[in-house]
Amino acid sequence: MSLEKFPVKHSSGLTALGFDFGTRRIGVACGQSISGTASPLAALKARDGIPDWDQIGKLLDHWQPDLLVIGLPYNMDGSESELLKRAVKFANRLHGRFHLPCYGIDERLSSHAAEELVGSSDQSVDSVAAQLILETWFAELRQRDQPA
Repeated sequence: MSLEKFPVKHSSGLTALGFDFGTRRIGVACGQSISGTASPLAALKARDGIPDWDQIGKLLDHWQPDLLVIGLPYNMDGSESELLKRAVKFANRLHGRFHLPCYGIDERLSSHAAEELVGSSDQSVDSVAAQLILETWFAELRQRDQPA
């Protein structure tokens, strides 16, 4: 994997966008590290995993994130899936186009958990999954930064 899991230093005061990569839809959430919370945004349509890059550019201009977090869909046994390879490619393209640090985190079961949270509401399962991905990343970052 070419994605780092955490920034080298300083977890307080970071704003981030989280992405739940999919071939038809890409969930998006925005959050910040002080509270460790995120909110789902509108999911982006994708064609075979390729988003409208202008839409992503507008999101980045609006939210001004310090970094991006991409969910990495490993298989349940921890092996790499084809979708994982595509998610990493998506992250690399994000970094190449927008020059923001991109971090990955294992997102096994995030979509399942999002489905349970969304239930029959109008929220996008994909963007709620992105919210969970980002909040998990913030929690692990906070835990990593705790003094030993």
